[in-house]
Amino acid sequence: MVRTADGTGRLELVKYHAPADGNGMQPLPANRLGFRHICIEVADLNTIVDGLRDEGFDTVGEVQDYGTSYRLCYVSGPEGLIVELAEKL
Repeated sequence: MVRTADGTGRLELVKYHAPADGNGMQPLPANRLGFRHICIEVADLNTIVDGLRDEGFDTVGEVQDYGTSYRLCYVSGPEGLIVELAEKL
């Protein structure tokens, strides 16, 4: 469960373990219909990424600055969901 810093919102990320899907996880293009991506604004992205890596997660690609507005990275989450982390610069 992820909560917003001000306590007004929550987001639950779920991974199903049963029943098993006989086809397994399938890579899908980003423009495929359905829920494939979510972005969460964070503070101190570099520290968060270091903590994720310490827990065995890694980014999809590298941490990048989008001009002078955001520092961004992507992490593969439950069931192939792409979680984007964005820090306002």
